[in-house]
Amino acid sequence: MNAEEIHQILSDKFGESVLGYDTELAGDTCIQIAPTAILEVCQYLAETDTLAFDSLMCLSGVDMGVKEEELSVVYHLYAMQHRQSIVLKTSVPKTDAHLPTVSHIWKTADWHERETYDLYGIVFEGHTDLRRILLPDDWEGYPLRKDYQEPDFYRGMRVPY
Repeated sequence: MNAEEIHQILSDKFGESVLGYDTELAGDTCIQIAPTAILEVCQYLAETDTLAFDSLMCLSGVDMGVKEEELSVVYHLYAMQHRQSIVLKTSVPKTDAHLPTVSHIWKTADWHERETYDLYGIVFEGHTDLRRILLPDDWEGYPLRKDYQEPDFYRGMRVPY
């Protein structure tokens, strides 16, 4: 089964929640999913025998620029049984960056979601241990956002090098 067939299956099942199909990106084809449906789509991909996407290879945050009002989350999935990969992408507003967790579907999402929270500020609702993983707990801001302003000092130490 190829990415176009998977896109068609998802479109038939989830209708307007499947927002697009992008073949223009370098690398893998990307299926755009509405943020309100991302959990349901992920569960369907993992639990449907003909698809069986049993591995979350990577979950990443993306900030396309200061003028953009949204943050994206990209899910790279793999079905070991079928040797098939697929990429899902969803977007949330920067001012209210919340998505449901998928850590109960794929355990690897636990640390990926924590890292995305830590560096982009995207909150994964239902995550059992959503706290910073790379930065100190009292760090202010999210360093991989394009509008991030690096502090001059942290606990009396100069931050910029």
